[in-house]
Amino acid sequence: MCRKRSSGLSSLKPQLDVCGVPLYAVVKEHVGAEIDSFRPFFCGEIFLDETRCFYGNKPRKMMGLAFVRVGVWLNVLRAWRRGYVGNNIGEGFILGGLYVIGPGDQGILMEHQEKEFGHTADLRSVLEAH
Repeated sequence: MCRKRSSGLSSLKPQLDVCGVPLYAVVKEHVGAEIDSFRPFFCGEIFLDETRCFYGNKPRKMMGLAFVRVGVWLNVLRAWRRGYVGNNIGEGFILGGLYVIGPGDQGILMEHQEKEFGHTADLRSVLEAH
């Protein structure tokens, strides 16, 4: 589902480029060729955070109970129907997020924390935030 979310965000790249807003992704692990497999879905620079500093002292996780949540299964089904297939390797339980960070001292202009696997940010909010 990261690939689906990244594709959606990358679809905004032309509009973000006009505004001078770059796209960056932070990933927590590099398993096999996974980062190279992810690149076609993300039109920005990808950073590897093996120490998980970006994720904070207590990363938000969704453990085994994720598989009994209806919302997770609906998100998986939607991604699969659109042709997005992920992998089953690596850690896989840390929830993601999205930040729009302003230039200089502006700080975080918009924040989205994934509540369950596949919970995506509203792309209009991303465009409005900058």
